[in-house]
Amino acid sequence: MREIEGKARKIRELLKGQKYAIDYYQREYKWETKQVQELIDDLTSRFLEDYQPGDPRKAVANYGHYFLGSIIVSGRDGANYIVDGQQRLTSLTLLLMFLRNLQRNRSAQVNIDELIYSEYLGEKSFNLRDAERSPAMEALFNEEPISEESSQPESVRNIIGRYRDISDHFPEELTGDALPYFIDWLIENVHLVEITAFSDEDAYTIFETMNDRGLSLSPTDMLKGFLLAKISDDLKRNNASDLWKQRTQQLRDVSRETEADFFKAWLRSQYAERIRERKKGARAEDFEKIGTEFHRWVREHATDRDKDALTLLTSDEFFSFIRRDFDFYSNQYLRLMAVSKQFFPNLEHVLYNAWFGFTLQYMVLLAPVRPDDSDEDARKKIRLVAMYLDIMLAQRIWNFRTIAYSAMQYTTFLVMRDIRGLDVEPLAHKLHAILVKEQETFSTNHRLYMHQQNRWLLHLLLARMTDYVEQESGLQPRFLEYVGGTGKTRYEVEHVWANKPEEHADEFVHAADFSDYRNRFGGLLLLPKSFNASYGALPYQDKLKHYNAQNLLARSLHPDCYDHNPGFTNFVKRTGLPFRPMRQFGKAELDERQKLYQALAAHVWNPDRILAEMEPLQ
Repeated sequence: MREIEGKARKIRELLKGQKYAIDYYQREYKWETKQVQELIDDLTSRFLEDYQPGDPRKAVANYGHYFLGSIIVSGRDGANYIVDGQQRLTSLTLLLMFLRNLQRNRSAQVNIDELIYSEYLGEKSFNLRDAERSPAMEALFNEEPISEESSQPESVRNIIGRYRDISDHFPEELTGDALPYFIDWLIENVHLVEITAFSDEDAYTIFETMNDRGLSLSPTDMLKGFLLAKISDDLKRNNASDLWKQRTQQLRDVSRETEADFFKAWLRSQYAERIRERKKGARAEDFEKIGTEFHRWVREHATDRDKDALTLLTSDEFFSFIRRDFDFYSNQYLRLMAVSKQFFPNLEHVLYNAWFGFTLQYMVLLAPVRPDDSDEDARKKIRLVAMYLDIMLAQRIWNFRTIAYSAMQYTTFLVMRDIRGLDVEPLAHKLHAILVKEQETFSTNHRLYMHQQNRWLLHLLLARMTDYVEQESGLQPRFLEYVGGTGKTRYEVEHVWANKPEEHADEFVHAADFSDYRNRFGGLLLLPKSFNASYGALPYQDKLKHYNAQNLLARSLHPDCYDHNPGFTNFVKRTGLPFRPMRQFGKAELDERQKLYQALAAHVWNPDRILAEMEPLQ
């Protein structure tokens, strides 16, 4: 093995003016929402431990540091080829692009362009070079429209999706005065180790050595060992061990991460009493410790008589913790995993929340459920909590509020703690009370519109609303079809108005005013992609007859939808929603349609639905 260099690098040192190539045999960029979410949460939480509003910028030099791992590169032919660390570097580049775009038009900016895109020998290119990805990266860099065609390579689709995740999950509290401080901290106080070998053979030897030597015990393995060691009866220990093996395998069969995700959700839902405050010097509490080292948290709490959240003192108590609690909650979690992917009547809201990417839901869903609950009560509790989360998420999206993990973590924790162990009826009243106290509802925003960051979220709202109208009119559920979860027709958010401001010059003097109005929520429909390709550019009068062959929300624009359609007309009469056909669609009609959508959303996500669930019990 020839010379090897290992150097600790700040992100600024690692990326500024540097070029990294991705060999053709490298795997695709595969990070999912979960990995990006965890990265942003780790970075922003560490920064917020030290950040204090009013600090001078130079104070960032004394903030804490964060180690992000290592990358391995092979230096050959005058270039650095990434052997290990491509996923991390790609994600960092996407985060830097997002931060660059976020600080546009601000007086105080941190120049990070050269960490993303630079010139070498007269040629400009991204510092992470790959010809296949360049068009998508260029569009994101310049905030231009971008195609998300299913025919795009996997890496390109994931890059687009993870940039959107960064936008969705970045904490709102860091988008104001704190933004330049965070960028300074990210590029100066976050470090990686760059290991450079000067041949591919040496680089891959290092990679294999770092990844294949030994077999580390997972946190689940360590927790299992601790719990079983405390059970003195051999028969009970073997019984508990068999159950543990069977159930953890079922969890792993769902996905590689499901096993650890379950333990975090279970233990947080039942035992987390405190969460770290988002201020300088705040310490990690139950919530964070369970999220990072749940096996150690259990070991510390189970044997401490002064910590009453979880106390296991006898052999029988340890056995019961596996045989009763672990068995019950893992079974409930597996049920949640199933209903988060397919439509199950009475638990469909779990599916809706999953499509919103709200991974915090699972710990909240488990919070009120107890091992002594009947199956009917357990299902009822899960349904109530899932309905609450569905309403809360929809209201936030309607009011341009983020539903990102970091922004929702604290509030969600408080709700989880407050509903822990509640019986069905008190749970319903508690959740309803939380919702009616909300100051931002569907009535507080009359001008919901689509922009680049919320397009997918509005797609989901339209899917829910369209599916609701159809189900209430006697048709079969189609939510999964509308969001692309069935592999059938691909649906997209489409504008009623074609992008032709000249056709609306009598109502809009300026094209920009037309464009703003065109993006109003009331001027949008969910239609097959092929529809827009065929008819999207036509005037409204020419498209109207084709709407009558689409979903009910689109059909409701056409007069024929109100003839010989008793399911739909009975729904309109029953709800009093202001549906009516529209033979023309100008500014006044779009305003009217906006009010219809607003009323429909308030109906679909009405907090009183939670109390209505109690009616059979009274």
